Amino acid sequence: MQFFRCFFPLALVLPFSLSAQALFPALEGENVQGGQVRLPAGGNWSIVAVIAGKKAQPELEKWFAPAYNRFVMKSGLFASSYDVELYLVPVFTGLNKAAYGPSMNALKKQVDADLAKQVVFFKGDEGPLMDALGIKDTSIPYFFTVDPAGKIAHRESGKFSVEKLDALEAPML
Repeated sequence: MQFFRCFFPLALVLPFSLSAQALFPALEGENVQGGQVRLPAGGNWSIVAVIAGKKAQPELEKWFAPAYNRFVMKSGLFASSYDVELYLVPVFTGLNKAAYGPSMNALKKQVDADLAKQVVFFKGDEGPLMDALGIKDTSIPYFFTVDPAGKIAHRESGKFSVEKLDALEAPML
């Protein structure tokens, strides 16, 4: 009987906490053409990769090609069954703000124009953004599956794995 008394309150709370989805915080950034981009885009599914530190870049590079191939080039088994936008959001705050312009110029010169369209540069106050996304470690990349209503349906972080990529895709299926 003691087990049921402990379990019953948990059974009432658990479904609500699992079904609650946080909204992806509204952010404005700039693309390489100088246009303003608002995220979440709304109306479509989005995969948003956020990097807030230079140390996250090597790991992001391991993620981005497989994510681009699956979500943009539609090379996955189920990839043609949904419409999704892929965005990379480098965050420039504090002392990193000085790297904003040079980073954008380097991207224009070094990266394919189609790939460059997926990048949204964010420069501003990192506190509210990082808090809303639960980003604590700026040395790793974070990935968010955002539904058409702007809710975060799934999140991943850290080292790339096919299982994590599959998990980002799963809410769209």
